[in-house]
Amino acid sequence: MGTIKLKNIRTFSYHGCLVEESKIGSDYVVDLEIKTDLRKSSASDELADTVDYVLLNKIVMEEMAIRSKLLEHVAHRIIKRIFSEIPEVSRILLAVSKVNPPIGGDVEMVTIEMEEYRS
Repeated sequence: MGTIKLKNIRTFSYHGCLVEESKIGSDYVVDLEIKTDLRKSSASDELADTVDYVLLNKIVMEEMAIRSKLLEHVAHRIIKRIFSEIPEVSRILLAVSKVNPPIGGDVEMVTIEMEEYRS
């Protein structure tokens, strides 16, 4: 097995429970880690034999563009889509962070993290 990581995927999205968040938006950071078998691609040197991180990034960006009230909800959508579209992925660790959340304090970011295994 091997690991592919996409760190600090930055987006501007409109997630949140407050009406204002749906209008003004906020900065987000996503960290994605997947487990897959990298033996074939390490020998062949062919993109077709691995999980394309361009596709992983595309899935994250498209799902982050769809408004959700909760970070957990958007994270779940990302995980479901990766498992649905990329059968080679056996495990996903995903963190979604809202930068400067509107929680009445000096908080750099709030993060939810989810880990799922292919069933």
